[in-house]
Amino acid sequence: MKKILLLGVLFVAVAVCLPGCSNSKTYAEYKEEEADAINAFILDKDIKVITEKQFYSQDTMTNANEYVLFEESGVYMNILQRGKAPQRLQDGYYQVLSRFAEVAIQDRTDMFAVGDTLLANMNVSSTYASEPEEYKVTISSGSISGTFQGYSLMSTAYSSASVPTGWLLPLKYLRPQRTQSSADVARVRLIVPHSAGSYNASNYVYPAYYEITYNLGK
Repeated sequence: MKKILLLGVLFVAVAVCLPGCSNSKTYAEYKEEEADAINAFILDKDIKVITEKQFYSQDTMTNANEYVLFEESGVYMNILQRGKAPQRLQDGYYQVLSRFAEVAIQDRTDMFAVGDTLLANMNVSSTYASEPEEYKVTISSGSISGTFQGYSLMSTAYSSASVPTGWLLPLKYLRPQRTQSSADVARVRLIVPHSAGSYNASNYVYPAYYEITYNLGK
């Protein structure tokens, strides 16, 4: 990771880029470039990709540097720690606390380069990034939605209170609990395409790599 981009710089860069970008390429071309960037990242990191069928045959766990590809969403997930709760989250409402790092895996002129840390509140000392993301998760009949609450880097930077679907997908398979142990907290690595990413990623068509922890609040 190279650096944490200041939010204001990111906003300005995106604003500058948008007019030229939107007039020069089609959505299909942006999607193709995104797919190429994801494939290049997988090759560069020597990631082993497995199918959902294999994932289920492994008791919904992944091995080291092994990512399951969810075909419908295009999200790739590696589970570092499933969590120590006795079962997965059931239907209901939950307060979830997450620490995360969001890293660019595609070069975008005047916006960011591969390896730039776009946002993070994990392993950083900056006061503005000292608190975890807090969001309310609703689970109903297999459907999951989430809304950021209080101060949030994600909602502040990307002007959206909706939790990206790429963040929520792992909650179908994890067993988060309330814990202060970094060894026990549920943790994943994700490759998230624009369609399951942040509001900006969705608008400007770029993928991102995430490492995210999931802890239950009160």
